[in-house]
This record gives sequence, structure tokens and C-alpha cells, in this order.
Amino acid sequence: MGWEPLILSFDRAAPGADENLCLEHGGYLRYHLALPSTHWSGRPPMSQYRISAVALHRTRQIVVAVSLLGALVCSHAADPKAARFYEDALARYEKKDLDGAIIQLKNALQIDPNMLPVQVLLGKALMQDGQVAAAEVALLEALRLGVNRSEVVVPLGQSYLAQGKQQLIMQQPHFVLGGLPPAVQIQLLLLRAAAAADIGDSRTAMREIDEARAIDPKVPEVWQAEVPIRLRARQFKEAEVAAERSLALAPKSEEAWYQKGAVLHAKGDLKSALEIYDRALTINALHVPTLVSRAALAVDMGRASDAAKDLDALKDLAPDDPRAAYLRALLAERNKDFAAANAALKDVTDLIDPVPLDFVRYRPQLLMLNGLSHFALGRNEKAKKYLEMFQKSQGNTAASKLLAQVLLAEPNVPRAIEVLESYLRAQPGDAQALTLLSSAYVSQGRHNKATALMQDALKAQDRPEMRTALGISLIRGGQTMDGVGELEAVFRKTPGQKQAGLTLISMYLRSGQAAKAVSIAENLVKQFPQNAEFFNLLGTARGQTGNGPAARAAFEQALKLDGNLVAAKLNLARIEIATRAYDAATARLNAILKLDEKNAEAMHEMSIIATRLGRPADAQRWLEKANDLSGPKELRWGLALIDAFLRTGQANLALQTAKQLSAKAPEDVLVLLAYSRAQLAGKDIAGAKSTLAGVTRFANYNPAQQVEIALLQLAANNPEGAAYSLDKALSGQPDFLPAMALMTDVDLRKNDPAKAEKRARDIVAMYPRRAIGHSLLGDVAQSRGQSAVAIDHYRRAHQTEASTDTLLRLFRALSVQDGGRPAIQLAEQWIKGHPRDIAVRKAVADAYARSGNYTLARAGYEEVAKLAPEDSSVLNNLANVLLRTKDPSAAKVAEQALAKNPANVNAIDTLGWILFKSGQTDRALTMLRDARLREPANPEIRYHLAAALAQNGRKAEARDELEAALKAGHAFESLAEAQALLLALK
Repeated sequence: MGWEPLILSFDRAAPGADENLCLEHGGYLRYHLALPSTHWSGRPPMSQYRISAVALHRTRQIVVAVSLLGALVCSHAADPKAARFYEDALARYEKKDLDGAIIQLKNALQIDPNMLPVQVLLGKALMQDGQVAAAEVALLEALRLGVNRSEVVVPLGQSYLAQGKQQLIMQQPHFVLGGLPPAVQIQLLLLRAAAAADIGDSRTAMREIDEARAIDPKVPEVWQAEVPIRLRARQFKEAEVAAERSLALAPKSEEAWYQKGAVLHAKGDLKSALEIYDRALTINALHVPTLVSRAALAVDMGRASDAAKDLDALKDLAPDDPRAAYLRALLAERNKDFAAANAALKDVTDLIDPVPLDFVRYRPQLLMLNGLSHFALGRNEKAKKYLEMFQKSQGNTAASKLLAQVLLAEPNVPRAIEVLESYLRAQPGDAQALTLLSSAYVSQGRHNKATALMQDALKAQDRPEMRTALGISLIRGGQTMDGVGELEAVFRKTPGQKQAGLTLISMYLRSGQAAKAVSIAENLVKQFPQNAEFFNLLGTARGQTGNGPAARAAFEQALKLDGNLVAAKLNLARIEIATRAYDAATARLNAILKLDEKNAEAMHEMSIIATRLGRPADAQRWLEKANDLSGPKELRWGLALIDAFLRTGQANLALQTAKQLSAKAPEDVLVLLAYSRAQLAGKDIAGAKSTLAGVTRFANYNPAQQVEIALLQLAANNPEGAAYSLDKALSGQPDFLPAMALMTDVDLRKNDPAKAEKRARDIVAMYPRRAIGHSLLGDVAQSRGQSAVAIDHYRRAHQTEASTDTLLRLFRALSVQDGGRPAIQLAEQWIKGHPRDIAVRKAVADAYARSGNYTLARAGYEEVAKLAPEDSSVLNNLANVLLRTKDPSAAKVAEQALAKNPANVNAIDTLGWILFKSGQTDRALTMLRDARLREPANPEIRYHLAAALAQNGRKAEARDELEAALKAGHAFESLAEAQALLLALK
């Protein structure tokens, strides 16, 4: 169907990486969400930043200072109205009406700003309301007014932690222990431990906790504070001991039960963790950390309805909690509600982005949440900032793998490799990191290193994603057959391995094995029936088999699953283009462009429609617009524009565009190949050879690219250059079949049939089930004039692997026998089984035309024209047949042929000759001069021009043209007529 095969990107999903790297990140995030923090929380202490208590959760208050507030009221005489405001505020505070309490306290301060009880209560109310900076101001004002330090030191420390002022807690005199009651000392020591843990000093944190235990080991919080520090270091045994000690001291504490559940959750004992979380919530159904962790656990266990219930509860309890928002995104993605997932992810980033970095830097949950959310939303630059901060504070954690993906996408491959290699030194057996590192090596062209890495890793553990990475590294290194073999084995054993399946589909489509691609794609959609992109890929594969209706059905199913999937819309437009439903395709593409006026893919398809409708100027305009919109790294539309210029014979414009592209990417192989094609079109053979010599260096040992270079070298009549490129291809991959086959052709061109024969026989031995070796032996026999031997080889090739290519080789060999009847019989039989084989139908029509059977030739060309209405060459040949049968429609068909391809010199010549034969000499002369200027080496065209010139009385010029046509000594169709005309003009 002409659709491009899937080209895998290693940005968002690295080859062989864990299949859940978008929102799930291999379960690591949900584990991290379940970690208890080293901090306390009450009502969100950071709401001034529009964020709830993600990293600050509750510990039991050892001293309830509110009970002392009444005594403070009497310390000074106060304005009665201010006192009433304070009393009302205290009542509201005790009822958890923080907003009302804060309003009344501010009313009191309007009357008397020096009321010490008001400043103390305001500081605590603001702290619990999350207005941490304002709380600090109120509490420092209380200290200035003379409050006892023990009354405010704990909430003041909490406000410092919430603002990212961890170092100040360790340094400022407000926070020294001397002179404080033991209970307050314990709280302050735990705050100091939390500050030390935040800055990554776990040793100091544990020392502070031990000091708190020395004061009173029976306080549950001195054991609870140890749990998150141990879990962060993945010291599960120590964490479990601390949690059990806490629970023994406080069996009715929801916090103690929650921490025990968190330990079990982190260890992977999900069933037991769920039971413990349930127990914690029977004590306090409103305990936010437990609800978050239970929701995360329910997601892990596939209990979507249970997760949704807890997340609904969190909407009321903690509406600004980004953990809950992230879990809602995860749940929505599981339900294929991508719009809701993106909205929830945006909620996460909207909550965390405004928070000052000084605060966020010590909140690993916030860093991880925001980094992963930005990554999932495609905001890699923002994701990188948070993930790098997370890595800096937490060291080599699983988040390093996500950071590496972001770096690979930039691309900053060296930095990605540095991150992954550092992580793997700490976690040497991590399969996901190994596969990411392998993909990074592949992107640098270090294929051997990538392959060796995977082979060594597989010795320790044999995992599908690692074998997938090995297969990809082999393919990228040129060992295509081995790589595909690895991927096929992986997919047979693990059909849910997406990356292996996707890569196989890509390879099959690119190598013309569409049926195999369909089989893999059908397996993927069976495994993942809600994945719209897999249905889109299935449609692409079906399209390449020529099954348009099945392809359309797949694309339509993709759009049912995701109505915003532009790729499926584009592919439906491509089907409509292929079926000549140009109005429908144009309408669909216009709808895409209305939503996204810079969609270059849609512009490219519009250019195809314009080309099909015979509007090359419009086609060129669309491609020029797409190319103008392309970024500094986008080359596709420039390459397509070069092809368009070459199709329309505008070699100069093609060369100009190629120069512009080469300025963007001076070492890009595809750009340089396009440059060389433009040079060849412009007859700059020397320049093309020079460019191709450079391309050979940049292509290194990539066998496929070296083969393409060799083909262009042959077009530049440089078999030595072709041989050099093919030698490089074969030194990189000695069994690369296309290179072996083309080298055989080069040997024949160099008049070395013996060497060609040996190479062809080697191919037969290495690939006994492939036809190409037998076909090449046929070519060798033909070069020696051994027609019968050649036919035997071609027949063997067709029997081994029946295809259009093998049939046409046999057809051409048989055409010299018995007037070509055996060849035509063979082809007609093939057409019965392959009625849409255009190439074979054209060959048969050409054979009839050569034999002078114009009736059958006409019927053949007309049938091909129905199947390929845009094929200018078919219409041109049909016009020639009509001319020979004196059919008046010849000129009309010739006009159509020229409209399809205005640069087709044969079509220009045909139309000019028809016009000449019909007496339109002036117009004929214009057309034939045009053709002659385009292809002066064509003797047939020069004869046609000479005839028109002679008819127009320009005999001297006509003689010059005829002498030039005959000088080359080549046979051509009108040779006898040209000789007779020259004789008549002398």
C-alpha cells in the first residue's frame, strides 16, 4: 500500500526495557509512594504552594501545646474584642476549622499585634494549614515577644523542614537541646534526624534517633523515625524490627500499623501489607498516608475498583495531594482513558511546579512524582531537572533508568551512559538498566560493545527483554539474520514482549515480509486489545500485503480506541489515496491540518494527492511548506522534496535542496545519498563519485547503506567504487545477502564471470532456500551466451522461491525462444494466480508490443492502467500502441502520460511525435526540442526532432540531428528511417 514501515524510536521506550516505563516505572514509583517519610504531617503544611503533605506525615504529638494556650491568655491584659477574637479562634482551631481560626487570629492582631498567644496559635494554625513561610514569621514573632522556646521550637523546626531549610535546623541556636523539656528534646531530635536524612546524611540521622531513644526508648516515635531511613537504604530487616518495636509500644496507633504495612509493601509481601493497611484504617479511616499506600497497593494488585474508592476518599481528605493525582493518572491509563490520565498528570505538575526548589530538593517523593509526570507528558527538559535532583539526593536508585531515558531522548548519550554505568555498579544485575545501556551503546554505533554487554548479562540471567536488546544490537551491528533470529525466539517464547514484536514487525516490513509482520501484529493486538497503536501497526502491516479493507478495519479500530490518534487518521487517508478516493483523503487531511496546521505528515500526503492528480506544482508547494517548518534535526521533508524535484526533472532544485540539507546534517548518510542522486540527475558524474566516496566513509560498515551506495556507484559507471562499498559491507557482515548478490553483478560488469560464478555458488550453498543464488547463476550463464543453461537456472530459482523477480528473469530468458510464446504462456499463467501483479502485466504488454501484436498490447496496457492509473510509463506505452494503430485517442493518452510526470522525457517525445504525425508541426517541434535537450544521447528522440525539422524546412539542422543519432552506432527502432531521411536530405 506504499505506507512506510514502523521505525522504532529509542527515546520513550528503549529496546528491551521494562514494558511499563511510562507511568508505572517498573513499580518503583508505587514502592516509593508507600515509603513512610521522616517527617510529620497534619493538615497539608504546604498549601501555600498548592501542595498537600506528600513528604510530611503524622507522628503522634508527644506534647499537646494547645492545652497551655489558656494560661498564656492571662499573661497580659488584652483588648476585650481582641480577646474574643482569640477565644473564637481557639475554639475553631480545636474543631479543625483552620481557615476560620486564622481569620479570627488576624482580626485580633489588627487590634493588638503584640498579643503573644495570638502569634503562637497563628503560627501553629498556619503551619497545619500548610502556609509554612507565614508560620515561620508568626513563630519568630512569638519568640521576639518572649514565648518560651519549648512552646514553638517544634512547629518552627517543622516550618524550616517544609521550606527546605534543613541545614538551619542543624545550625541555628533556636534548635539546641539545652533547656528544653525531655519530651520536646525528643521531638526536636527527631526533626534534626529528618533534616539529616533529607540531605543524605543517614549516619547523623540515626545518631539523632539514638539520642532520642536514650531519653525515652518507650516513645513509639523514636522507633517510627527509623523506618523510612532503613527503607530508603533497602535495609528491610532493620526496618521491620523498628516497626515492630513501635507497634509493641503503640498497638492502637494507626501510624504504627501504617509503618509496618509500609515495610511489608516495600518487601513485596503485598497481601500481608494490604491486611495491615486495612488494620490501620480501622483505627483511623482518615489517615492519608495509609490511604495513599493502600491505593498504590490496589493498583499493583490489579484491584482497580478498590484503588478508585481510596482515591475518591483522598479527593475530600487531601485534594491537593499529588500522590493521589498520580495514582489517578495511573488508574486512568490502565482503563485506556488517556485524556483523564493526562489531566491527572497535569494536576501533579500544577501542584509541584510552583513549589520552590529549595523545598522540593529534600522531598524525594515530590522529585520523583514531578519528574515522572513531566516525562509522561513529554516534557523531557522539566523531567530531567527533577530527576537529576532526585538522583543527586538519593544516589543510584531505579530513577536513574528514567533519567537515562530522558538523556537518550535529548540526545545526550554520553551522559546517559555515565548514569547507567554508575547505577549498574551499584545494581549490577538490573536487566532494565542493562538493556537501556545496550541501546545507548547502539545509538553511538558501538554495536559490538552492546552485543557483548547483553551476551555477558544473559550468562547470569536469561530474560526476554535482555534477549530483545541483544537481537536489536545484532541488527544494528549489521548481523541482521542473527538479530532477527534472537527476536523471533523471544517472541515465540514470550508473545507479550512488546519490544521484540515491534522490532520484528519493523524488520519484516522493511524487508518486504509483510505477511510475517501481520502475524506478529495480530499477536500483539490479541495480547493487548485496548492498545490503539498496535491496531494502527496491524493496519500498516496489512496494507503492505495489499489487503486494503483489512488495513482500513484495523485503523478504524485504532480510532475507536483513541479518537485522537493522528497516525491512524493519516493511514486512513493513505488508504483513500491508494484507492483514489482523493476527495475523502483531502477532507481527512484538511481536518488534521485544521487541528495542527504544522503537521508535516499531513502536508506530505497532500503532496502525494497533488502528484496523483497531475498537479506537480501543488505537490512541490506542500513539500516546500513541510520542509520550511522542519526543525534543525528534521530531514524527511527535505529528502521528499529532493525526490519530488528529481521526479519532475528539476535536477538543479534537487541539488539546491540537497545542499541545504547537507548544511543541517553534513555527515548524514541519507542526505548525502540524496545529494549524490541529485548530482547524477544533473549529469555531474564526477561530483556524484566524490560524494559517494564520502558517504562510504560515514556509512562505516553498515551493510544496507553500503549496498545502496554501491548501486549509485554503478549508476555513476564506477564499478570499482561499487566494489569498494560492497567490500566494506561484507567485511562488516560476510553473509549479508544483498551485498553478496550485488558483488556478483559487479564481477560480471568487470568481465569476470568465473569470480561471479563462484560467488553465486557460495550464495546457493549458504542460502539454499533463497532464489537469488540460482538467479545469479542464470545471469552468469547469460553473460557467456549459454541461453539454455541460463533458463535452467532461472527456472530453478522460480521453483525455489516464486516471486515477481524470479518470474521476470525467466520470462526475459524465454522471450527469445519460439517467438516469445513460452514466455507469454508462463506469464499468463502467473497472472491468473496474481491478477494484481503490475510488473508482470507490463512485461507481457511490452512483449506483445515488441512482437507487433498491438491489439493484445493495447488490452494489456489498458488493464495495467486500471491497476496503476498514476503510472506515466504505462500510459506512454499505450499512447505509442494507439499511434501505431492510428487510433485518434493517442494524443489524449499521451497528454495524460505527460500530466502524470511532466519530466518523463519519453512521454514528451511520444506526445511530440504524435503531434507531428497528426500535422501539428509547430507544437510538435517545441515538444521534440524539449525532449532532445533533456536526453541528447537518445538517437530515437534525435530522429523524431530531425523529421520535424525537415518537415519545417530546417534541413541543415535536421541533418545535424540525424548525423548525431547515427554517429553513436547504436541500433534503435527507427534506424532505417533515420538513414533514409539523412540520405534524402543530402
